[in-house]
Amino acid sequence: MDVEELRQRLEFEKQTLPLPSSSIEKLHIDHQRVEQALEWQAAADDHYILSRSDPLYPALLAEIPDPPPILFVKGDVHSLVIPSVAIVGSRNASPAGLEIARTLAAELANQGFAVTSGLALGIDAAAHQGAINPSGKTIAVLGTGIDTIYPKRHRNLYQQVRESGCLVSEFWPDVGPFAGNFPKRNRIVSGLSLGVIVVEAALRSGSLITARLAMEQNREVFAVPGSVLSGHYEGCHQLIQNGAKLVEKSADIIEELLSLSHFHLEQLQQRHHIEPMSNCNLPFPPLLASVGYETTTLDQVVEHSGQPLDLVLVQMLELELQGWVTAVAGGYVRLKRS
Repeated sequence: MDVEELRQRLEFEKQTLPLPSSSIEKLHIDHQRVEQALEWQAAADDHYILSRSDPLYPALLAEIPDPPPILFVKGDVHSLVIPSVAIVGSRNASPAGLEIARTLAAELANQGFAVTSGLALGIDAAAHQGAINPSGKTIAVLGTGIDTIYPKRHRNLYQQVRESGCLVSEFWPDVGPFAGNFPKRNRIVSGLSLGVIVVEAALRSGSLITARLAMEQNREVFAVPGSVLSGHYEGCHQLIQNGAKLVEKSADIIEELLSLSHFHLEQLQQRHHIEPMSNCNLPFPPLLASVGYETTTLDQVVEHSGQPLDLVLVQMLELELQGWVTAVAGGYVRLKRS
């Protein structure tokens, strides 16, 4: 939604906003705050404000019981189109747990998934770091405003995420770190994702809140097991006892998420009005012709095909699911001839 359209709807067309009628009736518009938000959006090319009616508003997030009416986004907004997997866990993680999180994130990113987490210390940070590579995408959901870096020691990581994916918040850009806001952001972490992986969690870990929300949102929940002698894994073991899927490697996750990826693809097709190819056994011929038998970067595919990035991401996922291409480090490789 552009600036003028949002201003017009807030001023004269409140009934068209994607909110319950009861909320619209109580809606009081603070025009000064609205102007501040629009000024923030106009301040940089990678600043976005997404309402639930925006085509780039994440389809899976829109399905949860309490989706945020507005998202502030900083970075590559098209990262929100990519199927995502969340990785969460202890802030006081062991070296082994950190390495597991980095490895899983890197492998998922190389397979074309975005990796979502909360930019917190420990497992969150390791997950973002693992996903940051030339072809990887990572999404950080903040418990603060989009312009507030917390913890402050993650200033460099914040910038890396901005360059390799995007940062997301439902809070006003300048909102500081309030304890009550961090549990609220957990529903967005799980809501954005096809599934949630818990790596190291004590019995009272905040990560178990995210796992519970994921279950309530009908998401897949995965847990990494560890030593029964270590308190780091008690929460993970409890999740496994309650039905979470035990994870040893990324293949365990990808295998379970294929059907959900199809659902995600269908939702994207509906949102972007993509018509299925008819009377043609070869899917998306122009796009497939853009992928070689050696690694072809996403930028090269976009440039050669002449199609917008969000459409390319949707169609490349379909080609991958049909076995025509595979995602590799640095891009895609074609698997078979037409």
